Amino acid sequence: MPTDLRPDVPHPARMYDYYLGGKDNFPADRAAAEKVLALSPLVRISALANRAFLGRAVHHLAAAGIRQFIDIGTGIPTAGNTHEVAQRVHPDARVVYLDNDPIVLVHSRALLSGTTPESTAVVQADLRDPAAILRTPEVRALLDSGRPVGLLLFAVLHFIDDQDDPHGIVRTLVDALPAGSRLALSHATGDFTAPADAAKGPAVYRNASAQLTMRSREQVLRFFDGLELAEPGLVTAPLWRPDQPAQPTDAEVAFWAGVGHKP
Repeated sequence: MPTDLRPDVPHPARMYDYYLGGKDNFPADRAAAEKVLALSPLVRISALANRAFLGRAVHHLAAAGIRQFIDIGTGIPTAGNTHEVAQRVHPDARVVYLDNDPIVLVHSRALLSGTTPESTAVVQADLRDPAAILRTPEVRALLDSGRPVGLLLFAVLHFIDDQDDPHGIVRTLVDALPAGSRLALSHATGDFTAPADAAKGPAVYRNASAQLTMRSREQVLRFFDGLELAEPGLVTAPLWRPDQPAQPTDAEVAFWAGVGHKP
């Protein structure tokens, strides 16, 4: 059955694709994205910084010996996807992509059509049901439960409402992973915006297919409870082990980012 792309409804993954300069978006997505961009010039800078953080974090995990990854809330694929970064370090690295959105899944499966099923899989699953994710046949088949796992939650937790207990969700997932596993995540924040302005971005997303809940540094730091934070700790995305010269906006990018190690 064909997937209903609902082009008349702004879609967060397509809006993010637009922020990154992609082409997988519709007029409704671009119109909503432009409303967000009008609020601050840092929106696009933040999206690009978050994507760059993904590449550095996955490379860091692979260099530390992680060869299997669970990437939840993948978004529309673009250059430098998790399996591409990880397999440059370990050609045998395995990645399971999970997303609850059929639109994202269509794009992801098209991207992975040339990869081998032994190394990558794309699965429809909802982050709000972590126990179901852990029971997913593809996760159980592709990943070795006795070896460390890289759990990736890039720019997805801010689409989980407080009533759905995002901290409990992360705790359930991390508790199921073996010692030596890593958690890498990024999360949108309004810490660098005046309170009146910080509410405007989420207001735009109320008309989209998913809502936005920005969180403070203290709230994001709680996701790493029980884990050892890798240096330099929880920082804005471009300040996490940067590989580019510093920019004046680095400390105000609206994404907290960090990597934690499960002892």
